[in-house]
Amino acid sequence: MTGNRQSLQLYRHPLSGHAHRAQLALGLLGLPYELMEIDLKKGEQKTPEFLKISPFGQVPVLVDDGTAVFDSNAILVYLATRYDAQERRWLPRDPVTQASVQAWLSVAAGQIAFGPAAARLINVFGVQRDPQEAIARAHALLGVMERHLAGRTFLVGDAPTIADIAGYSYIWAAPEGDVDLAAYPAVRSWLARIEALPGFVPFVQTPVGLRTAA
Repeated sequence: MTGNRQSLQLYRHPLSGHAHRAQLALGLLGLPYELMEIDLKKGEQKTPEFLKISPFGQVPVLVDDGTAVFDSNAILVYLATRYDAQERRWLPRDPVTQASVQAWLSVAAGQIAFGPAAARLINVFGVQRDPQEAIARAHALLGVMERHLAGRTFLVGDAPTIADIAGYSYIWAAPEGDVDLAAYPAVRSWLARIEALPGFVPFVQTPVGLRTAA
């Protein structure tokens, strides 16, 4: 989604699940934004200009009226804090719920990153890692999520939060890393509930012909 407001700019690569995480948040919060494409194959993420806003040379980066926020989970917190301040739907105020949301953000940066995201990196980006190890970690995570989501609507409580946004992209794309979701009906139902939310932005499936060539 794009809009007339030009202050929100999202620097991304379309195959990046981290970048999709940020774009999904923008969509679900109903915020207009401009997409700024970064060509990873050409090394645009390592140019001096880009390193000024992303010190680790990674996407995504959100720029809001000159303020640059890097790291996808930090972007989620920023957007929920700045643009959902009254309702606090996406990052509720009470400390118990906030702690639960933060725990799932840590899962996104840990078990998801080293499980389904890592398995996908091997197939989509040709990263040299042990695929069976990554796939095993992914299934261990999915087993925990399946038990956690049994009888629950979302990861934290009955309403979606940025915890769900942080988890969605790489779990949905897990099959691109040869991680089968068939054995996880609660997880698949959770994905479908996120996809039914107003403002949902789909993560485009990587064509087979582009995998290991991105």
